[in-house]
Amino acid sequence: MFTLANSILIVDDSTVIRRALRLLFESMAGWEVCGEAANGREGIEKAQQLKPDVMVLDMSMPEMDGIAVAKILKTKMPGLPIVMFSNFAEDQFLKREVMSTGITQVVSKSDSQGLVQAVKEVFHA
Repeated sequence: MFTLANSILIVDDSTVIRRALRLLFESMAGWEVCGEAANGREGIEKAQQLKPDVMVLDMSMPEMDGIAVAKILKTKMPGLPIVMFSNFAEDQFLKREVMSTGITQVVSKSDSQGLVQAVKEVFHA
């Protein structure tokens, strides 16, 4: 029986990070990266077009930061789980602000295994 893979959209302004995350996620059985975006506006467009199972979103990007992206997507696609992957994950004030937008989890960019775990939790929720 054919089952669809769990799809992930990566939104990060760093090409190096997008490439590393793609390799990490695609090494997991049943996971696929359905798309990548280099900024927030592109991330919103791709999310609506590709309808991923989860979005991994950077906080700090040009044009539109991750919080603004999350606020817009939560009105357009309220069921989309968003995992924030950020250098600012340890900042408690910022974490509260981020979580208030409806973001599922915040994971530090220094914790790739934590990111895999956060995405796993979304897929098994």
